[in-house]
Amino acid sequence: MKNTLAFLGCLLCFVLLSRSTQAQYAANIIPKPQQVHSLKSKPVTLSSDSRIYYDARFKPQADYLRQLLQEQTGLNLSLEANGKGARKSGITLQFDTVTVTKPEMYVLESANGKVTLKAGSVNGVVYGIQSLLQLFPVQQANKVQVEPVKIVDFPQHGYRGMHLDVSRHIFPLSFVKKYIDYLAFHKFNNFHWHLSDDQGWRIEIKSYPKLNTVGSWRNATLIGHFKDKPARYDSTRYGGFYTQEQVKEVIAYAKVRGINIIPEIDIPGHSRATIAAYPEFSTRPDTTWNVATTWGMYNRQNNVLAPRPETFKFLKAVFEEVADLFPSPYIHIGGDECSKMWWKASPQAQEFIKQHNLKDEKGLQTYFVEQVAGYLSAKGKKVIGWHEILEGDLDTSTVVMNWAGDKEGTAAAMRNHYVIMSPGKPLYFDHYQTQNPNDSLAIHGYNPLDAVYNFSPVPQALQGKPQAKYILGAQANVWTEYMGSPAKVEYMVFPRMTALSEALWSDPGQKNFDDFKRRLEQNVIPRYKAWGSSYCTDYANWTLDAQ
Repeated sequence: MKNTLAFLGCLLCFVLLSRSTQAQYAANIIPKPQQVHSLKSKPVTLSSDSRIYYDARFKPQADYLRQLLQEQTGLNLSLEANGKGARKSGITLQFDTVTVTKPEMYVLESANGKVTLKAGSVNGVVYGIQSLLQLFPVQQANKVQVEPVKIVDFPQHGYRGMHLDVSRHIFPLSFVKKYIDYLAFHKFNNFHWHLSDDQGWRIEIKSYPKLNTVGSWRNATLIGHFKDKPARYDSTRYGGFYTQEQVKEVIAYAKVRGINIIPEIDIPGHSRATIAAYPEFSTRPDTTWNVATTWGMYNRQNNVLAPRPETFKFLKAVFEEVADLFPSPYIHIGGDECSKMWWKASPQAQEFIKQHNLKDEKGLQTYFVEQVAGYLSAKGKKVIGWHEILEGDLDTSTVVMNWAGDKEGTAAAMRNHYVIMSPGKPLYFDHYQTQNPNDSLAIHGYNPLDAVYNFSPVPQALQGKPQAKYILGAQANVWTEYMGSPAKVEYMVFPRMTALSEALWSDPGQKNFDDFKRRLEQNVIPRYKAWGSSYCTDYANWTLDAQ
């Protein structure tokens, strides 16, 4: 009798433990959903006999779900086109614009022997898939149980972006795709691909091939930190570029995952790679330029385009080629850190300013922006530029990406420009995330995890004002001067990317940093490990209070 009671006690503990394990999955989802309701139903059991039913328009996402589910659990579910529901046990991806009433919204319900995911868009169904996968264990299994739950979810902010600089360091196409997978898991919807800068041109341009034969390669790279004295360089030729076929491959990959790709071609400054390839576009066309081998060119080395007819012909051809390649409604044209001293020293630039009745060099910068905006408008595209483009008088059709503080973001919104907030503090992920003196090399600054988690895109000065509507959302930037490998990029973005996903997606009234860290530890870090991704393991020991 005693042994029987002991056995029953162990069995009861096992059952309770099993139930609590199942129940915690929905409570662990990151980013935190808007609504999670436990249902009075038995868990849904899925096995290799189960199926994924899908509306025809969600066929690519059904394939995507099958792939991810197999990788995570080992289950290989067959697909069946049937958007109205399941005949056997399984998961249904259902197109629905009646239940689903908000942009990018999804409704996920697990009960009565089936899992149903309703969405009115590709983005919505992808986000539902990401939440659904977080209801499964990260381990191989013959059967899995999905807890009885209903999730109603949608984002707080429409623009949720991550940036990657491939000019300072270029990364394999496989990692670019992996990076997009990271964005999809975290429910971001925009990938800002920084494709040109002083240190290299990274996209194939057929109309100006020397951008690739010359501008895509530098003869050396800085060793150590930019501030080190004396500066040291290696002697290794470094570079490369993505072909247009590779770009199309990445675009198609991102489309399935609900990610829009915004390419950036940085002008009229940050153009050293351009003038290395084509000196005739520089303020000193008689000079032979090198692709930059160091960082920090502003007011130190000439890297601006000259306002010549051949320069504008070049810009028109390049941006039209880029616009034809990318389906994104937005093209980023940079516009930041445009040093005016080279134009001031150029008789030709000064004559151009005079002939075109421009006020000064800031007016010339605006002229460049407006010319390219016109080329892109003819292609049905809108322009995004860094906040410095507002140094002159600029048409409000241009979207401002603000890398400064709330003051600049507020000023842009008050001028009726749509704004994407991307402040260096705390959304530059090239800044240190710890203050450990032995931490991996970064550019400068300190952006720990709690600073990212507590970030709000809408500046306090705009709260309650009509102009708050001009804040589209936010983006974190990953400048790669000190990130020479995929593993270093991962170390710098994780877990800060995870924190930002919740800052941009979830109801700010439900945010709780301690609860976020619990969910990070229990749910997402095991996924970093399953992905084979590097991450900062010391995140919990560093906060803003540690400054």
